[in-house]
Amino acid sequence: MASKTIYTIVATPGGEVLEHPELLMAGMNGTELRRPEEGELIPLPEGSRLFTLPGTPPLGIDRHSGEFVSRNRLPRRWGGDRVEAVCAFMTPAYMRLLLPAAAYARERQTLPLWAYTAVGWCAEEERFYVAAVKVDDNPQWQPHHFDDREVAPGVERYLARYPDNRLLRQLSRCALDYHCFAAKNLFLGRWEAPLPTSPTCNARCLGCISWQEEANECCPASQERLDFVPTVEELCQTAVPHLQQAENAIVSFGQGCEGDPIMQADTICAAVRQMRRETDRGTINFNSNASLPDKVEQLAAAGIDSIRVSLNSVREPFYTAYYRPRGYEFAAVLESLRRAKAAGLYVMLNYLVFPGISDQQAEIDALVEIIDGGAVDLIQLRNLCIDPLLYYNAMPPGENGIGMAAMLRQIKQRVPTIQFGYFNRTRENFYPAAD
Repeated sequence: MASKTIYTIVATPGGEVLEHPELLMAGMNGTELRRPEEGELIPLPEGSRLFTLPGTPPLGIDRHSGEFVSRNRLPRRWGGDRVEAVCAFMTPAYMRLLLPAAAYARERQTLPLWAYTAVGWCAEEERFYVAAVKVDDNPQWQPHHFDDREVAPGVERYLARYPDNRLLRQLSRCALDYHCFAAKNLFLGRWEAPLPTSPTCNARCLGCISWQEEANECCPASQERLDFVPTVEELCQTAVPHLQQAENAIVSFGQGCEGDPIMQADTICAAVRQMRRETDRGTINFNSNASLPDKVEQLAAAGIDSIRVSLNSVREPFYTAYYRPRGYEFAAVLESLRRAKAAGLYVMLNYLVFPGISDQQAEIDALVEIIDGGAVDLIQLRNLCIDPLLYYNAMPPGENGIGMAAMLRQIKQRVPTIQFGYFNRTRENFYPAAD
């Protein structure tokens, strides 16, 4: 069977998206340009979106010479319009393998906080392809499950029952204004629901989606941060009915609209103890930077079932360059992993992956050293949402990556028991037979 011909996708000033007739698709692993391998390309998943990279010319492979070239205009026979690079933002459950090939070094605005993925067009099949791999088969997070017309009645019911609950009012905004799938789940009475709790954080993440401290440091935050600490009563009014009644019920502390819940561990411990007095049903999860090991132990004793620890790298210089911690060091995160597992928690990494960084051999070796010791059960492979040039320039010098697909293969070969995924799991599915 002949290989597919995948063209570079470009956008005109009028917003038209089309293939460039002279450029074949390329991708970037960090700053390294390369041709995608056919096994790295899959049809664009349903529910994904296309974005332009404003002011950024596309890079591709010249059809005739085979060289990497930049083109800022279409050929004259196609109208000669000026063009910009195009990328994909994929629906959940997919990990990108390559960044969009574009002339990032040219002067331009900082890109918003999205996960930019290389995309191309297959003329023979008349569909888009992306450089990505599916890492989780859970179908619950597909966009077609989240219809606002079904969410609104649930919002009305909850707010009528608890009219003074500030947390429910916050989550109603998250569901209807920011279209947060987890918040919608709460009002739909199913699956994983959020419990944002902390307006503060002890890190200053370069790509924080809820808080940018200095003007133009990165780009505008994607959403507003929670500005209050919910009471134990507000947390339990929100969580207990969900735990008692929802299908595949999970409630999770640590959401995109807050700081880090570790900062409110005492309140959360009290709330979790109360939740467990009222019901033993469902899963209580804690998403955090896990910067305070003593608090992690207290949370485990209070009754949480799982912890998901967020990090962009398991190498201290790379972690610090992105998280910019205040009052803790990376060693505390590793200690929290050890204590969480010792306390019997199901331990996940919220591993914020980035082509050209996550697949460096030194990173793979450091990750294998951690997971081979049994402190981690599942690695959630989450695409880091940030301007590629901003992130890469913020990182310390390192070697070229071996490729994201090769990274996955090597980790699994070295630690066969490790699980890969994208979403949090219920207690019943912590250790599925298939894994």
